[in-house]
Amino acid sequence: MSQPVVMSRLIGRKLWLIALALVLAVSVGLMPSASRAASSTAAPKPTIVLVHGAFADASGWNAVAAGLQKRGYTVYAPANPLRGLTSDAAYVRSFIATIKGPIIMVGHSYGGAVITNAATGNKHVKALVYIAAYALAKGEAVGQANALGGAAPSLLLSHIVVRPFAGAAKGDADAYIDPAFFRQVFAADLPAKQAALMAAEQRPGSLSSLAQPSGTPAWATIPSWYLVAHDDNAIPPAAERAMAARAHAHTVEIDSSHVAMISHPSVVTKLILNAARS
Repeated sequence: MSQPVVMSRLIGRKLWLIALALVLAVSVGLMPSASRAASSTAAPKPTIVLVHGAFADASGWNAVAAGLQKRGYTVYAPANPLRGLTSDAAYVRSFIATIKGPIIMVGHSYGGAVITNAATGNKHVKALVYIAAYALAKGEAVGQANALGGAAPSLLLSHIVVRPFAGAAKGDADAYIDPAFFRQVFAADLPAKQAALMAAEQRPGSLSSLAQPSGTPAWATIPSWYLVAHDDNAIPPAAERAMAARAHAHTVEIDSSHVAMISHPSVVTKLILNAARS
């Protein structure tokens, strides 16, 4: 075979190998784009709405909200009016109606009663998370729920201070926790100085909130998660367990006072993330 023919074949083979390498390089280069296209069609992260209860305000969610934001979630913690279950739920219902996309609602204490009513009928709410909270049944009031599970009377009821407020209906008034007993009742696992500040800054709830019956509960149709605070002196732990059980909630129980979102923010954040990722 002549040398020119051999050289021609070698050159042709080299060109073929170069062409093959270029095809492979282009294919590999396209893979990240395809991956990005797939991720762009993935379901959006839900918006997390945190609802506080009585004797507190939205700042109680600070550590939890920061942890969720760090993970890329949009978080809202609206001010719960604390004027009565019907009107409070209506306010929060109107708030979440402005949010686009999936929503996870989280309620602490009385805030649980509010999300139980506010989420009903909203197709965007994908999960409910109760943090030592009231997951009321239809027709049930907060005061009644405290006796569920054969629970002993709440220590909270023995340390309420009542003050009038302008425009209150006859027989209604604002309820505060006596500051001298605030830490024992509400935040026993927090430092004394922190609990003292919370006692001084507490937001009262109207007495009427205790007696207003709940409407159709959202947990009847929306999956729920529940954190039982084993050392809770505000809502009896036995009542919390009973409410979690009838809601068929994914339940965890920890050694915590009533304000688990402050004393155990990582545990609360993890529970919310479990609901969000479900």
